[in-house]
Amino acid sequence: MAENETLECITEHERILQEIESTDTACVGPTLRSIYDDQPNAHKRFMEKLDARIRNHDREIEKMCNFHHQGFVDAITELLKVRADAEKLMGQVTDTNRRLQEAGREVTVQTEEVIRCRIQQRNMATTVEKLHLCIPVLEMYSKLKEQLESKRYYAALKTMEQLEKVFIPRVSQYRFCQIMAENLPRLREEIKEISMSDLKDFLESIRKHSDKVGETAMRQAQQHRTFNIAVAKQASMGHYTKPVYSLNGRTHAHTHNGLMMDDGTGDEEEADEEVLTAQDLVDFSPVYRCLHIYTVLGDRETFENYYRKQRKKQARLVLQPQANMHETVEGYRRYFNQIVGFFVVEDHVLHATRGLVTRAFTDELWNMALSKIIAVLRTHSSYCDDPDLVLELKNLIVIFADTLQGYGFPVNRLFDLLFEVRDQYNETLLKKWALVFREIFELDNYSPIPVETEEEYILVVSRFPFHDAEIEKQDFPKKLPMSQSVPQIYTQVKELIYASLKFSESLHRSSTEIDDMLRKSTNLLLTRTLSSCLQNLIKKPHIGLTELVQIIINTTHLEQACKYLEEFITNITNVSPETVHTTRLYGLSTFKDARHAAEGEIYTKLNQKIDEFIQLADYEWGMAESDGRASGYLMDLINFLRSTFQVFTHLPGKVAQTACMSACKHLSTSLMQMLLDTELKQISMGAIQQFNLDVIQCELFASSEPVPGFQGDTLQLAFIDLRQLLDLFMVWDWSTYLADYGQPTSKYLRVNPATALALLEKMKDTSKKNNIFSQFRKNDRDKQKLIETVVKQLRSLVNGMSS
Repeated sequence: MAENETLECITEHERILQEIESTDTACVGPTLRSIYDDQPNAHKRFMEKLDARIRNHDREIEKMCNFHHQGFVDAITELLKVRADAEKLMGQVTDTNRRLQEAGREVTVQTEEVIRCRIQQRNMATTVEKLHLCIPVLEMYSKLKEQLESKRYYAALKTMEQLEKVFIPRVSQYRFCQIMAENLPRLREEIKEISMSDLKDFLESIRKHSDKVGETAMRQAQQHRTFNIAVAKQASMGHYTKPVYSLNGRTHAHTHNGLMMDDGTGDEEEADEEVLTAQDLVDFSPVYRCLHIYTVLGDRETFENYYRKQRKKQARLVLQPQANMHETVEGYRRYFNQIVGFFVVEDHVLHATRGLVTRAFTDELWNMALSKIIAVLRTHSSYCDDPDLVLELKNLIVIFADTLQGYGFPVNRLFDLLFEVRDQYNETLLKKWALVFREIFELDNYSPIPVETEEEYILVVSRFPFHDAEIEKQDFPKKLPMSQSVPQIYTQVKELIYASLKFSESLHRSSTEIDDMLRKSTNLLLTRTLSSCLQNLIKKPHIGLTELVQIIINTTHLEQACKYLEEFITNITNVSPETVHTTRLYGLSTFKDARHAAEGEIYTKLNQKIDEFIQLADYEWGMAESDGRASGYLMDLINFLRSTFQVFTHLPGKVAQTACMSACKHLSTSLMQMLLDTELKQISMGAIQQFNLDVIQCELFASSEPVPGFQGDTLQLAFIDLRQLLDLFMVWDWSTYLADYGQPTSKYLRVNPATALALLEKMKDTSKKNNIFSQFRKNDRDKQKLIETVVKQLRSLVNGMSS
């Protein structure tokens, strides 16, 4: 066991020694540490083993030295021999070197010269090479300066880009290149500022030229519309050929603008012959140039936002009308020209540039503008009181809408606005025609139209549709029943229809709609304007009975002519009056109302005239006996009524009969009121007799049939109340009256007890006053008692009626 451990220890020490011999000295530490980590006293045995190994190596070294010693001695001997030869050789080499140095000194100088020349040559080549690199840079920079001076900014930006990306990097180590590189951003900013300044000038230019651009575009649109109308007429005649026509660089179908850079406008004749575009009036190069510059500089969005913002501001300025725009058509024309010019420019910019403005942006501008335009036109058109100006405005709106519709802008709201303008136009027409009608009525003589010759008759009939077989059979000269205002009014109604038709043109409406518009306008003229004028005419104080009679005759003929007005409108629109939605003319009701008003005025004026005659009555209510003849005022009144009713022969029968009956009733009522006047306190029997003579004349007038058509004693019944009352007092038939009172067959059925009582009391007072001594006469006393008895009975009847 001990022997095995010893062998292992020896083997381990042998391994460690081999490791120490073969290992670097710096790594011996771990190996030596392993010796001390083994069994105790192992290091002693290792030291012993190490000593044994050292001795072994020493013996080997000694053996080797002994083996090579003789050779070493021989080598030393040989070296000693060579030293002498080496010293000799060193002397020879030193001498040779000296002689070589002396001989090569001139060559060295020349060599140095050659080297210096070679360095210069190399430097020159390097300089030339560098100059070849720098010259293009300088040439490009010089080119940049020239481009800036000639305002070719887009090319200058391209040159800057080449300098930065290609040329300057090749020679970036030079100071001048650094200066150039530092200047380029500043030059870019200058270009941006200059191009922005040009853009501002451009915006100012298009603001100034919008009027002219719009005028040109609207003129071309008007020519286009006129041309299309002519083509439509040719088509209707069967000679239609499709035109090739361009409006502002595009055909009727919406196509791209063909534009040319030209500031000249040309003379008027060339402008009429050539199709002008926006560039013929505005130079768009600044906006193109500025757009390219900002695009190259990577700041396109800023430019787009600035341009759109400025154009929005200009749009608001363009849409702001002048305060007095509504006074002349030129004010409206300038307003429309500016708006059209603005949107023509925007449409061109939309198609000529990519993305500077978008369709959404132009649509937004147009919608904003359209709302403002409609509001402005509503406001200003309401101030217009001249139909010709309103018609011109309508034509301008149509051309304005057609022009912008050709550029793709929706204009339906403008055509809707025209219906509002049409209402305003109709109002101005009605105001104008009201003045015309008033003038016609003022100048009318309100007498039948005298016709001396057949030519005059034909002339009147050509102006007014009058047909009367009896009058046509009469010999010349003759008279037509209506006055001269009738054909004038009829002609003016037709003129209004023509005026309304003018507004309907170019509204893109169907014949049915136009027919409806014409009929509504005509109805408004008849029911409002003409009716109002007739009503005012009838109410005028200077219009007498003769004039009122003529007015009734006139309205009758105008009413009969309404059917011819319907035919007139039908011939214009070719719309059958049997169409379901066709509006009928309301002329019949208009003229009937005017006729009824005139009839009422006749009745009123007759009564007023009767009242004037009645006021002339001067009865002597206390007279003892009558004069034996009727009063003068009443005879004058009857003569007036007789002559007046003779004028009524041309009136419709019922009108004349009603007027006559109304006059008689009013006369009867007035006479009755005269008797019962509360201010009249006393009436004598002589006054009753005189009053009876006047009533007899009234009855004779009624029985003479002043107006034909009354049956029997119908007209006389107007005086029946007076007649029975006067008979009662004249006959003094109180017993019969009181006995038959309330009976249908009573002789004095129309005598009211209150009326009889009032009149009897006036007579009783008279008897008391005039017959102071009558009480001494038996007859007078009996009569007075009778009166008192009758008064009591009448009072009882009156009280019975009231209870």
